Amino acid sequence: MLSKNCVKYINALKIKKYRQLHEAFIVEGAKSVLELLASEFEVEFILATPDFQQKYSSILSDHKTLVETVTPKELEGLGLFQTNDSCLAVAKTKDNVFLSADMQEYALILDDIRDPGNLGTIIRIADWYGVKKIICSPDTTDFYNPKVIAASKGSFTRVQTYYTNLPEFLSKHAKGRNILGAFLNGDSIYEHKFSADGGYVVMGNESNGVGPEVESFITHRITIPRVGEAESLNVGIATAVMLDNMRRIVG
Repeated sequence: MLSKNCVKYINALKIKKYRQLHEAFIVEGAKSVLELLASEFEVEFILATPDFQQKYSSILSDHKTLVETVTPKELEGLGLFQTNDSCLAVAKTKDNVFLSADMQEYALILDDIRDPGNLGTIIRIADWYGVKKIICSPDTTDFYNPKVIAASKGSFTRVQTYYTNLPEFLSKHAKGRNILGAFLNGDSIYEHKFSADGGYVVMGNESNGVGPEVESFITHRITIPRVGEAESLNVGIATAVMLDNMRRIVG
């Protein structure tokens, strides 16, 4: 039987200010928890069903993490997702450490991405295309939001984020670099020659696109040509198209 304090603690971590206060976050589901255990994140404890503990007993014993037995019904009441019938973990957040793109490396810049599902999807897409660094505006949704973690499908363990004032970052740390921005009007992505020198790919807010302050630093305005009648692309899909074309050229 879970203690009231444990339930209260987990529920508190669903809220950003308490995640920041406790420097901890929630990870739900077997795949994400196993990815967490294989990462460098510090794990506080795991709540797991007997079936999960039996199936992954060797991994759990090797990791030496506190594991408490719960029922699937208890997990449903604790997490955000009713489909979670195996485990839930609480891990420590990492410090907001400075990141920038090295030479011959591309990093993502996210300007005011508000939807947690979109951010989680972008993290997963970045992981797929080998992009390990994402620089986020302060208004971009919290990396440790449970919906972000869930949507990333474990990729949160392999992609780093850094939250900072984007105009200041670009003025100090991106001078002379290629800074590509996704816009509805610009040069076709199919004609753009991505430089092997690397740089930054900027994706903007779901409704308003790249903000004017960040736009002033863009060196290449890129458009994904529309053939059909859709008004716009989801920012996650647009990110995938941008990175796919980048990889086709720079490898």
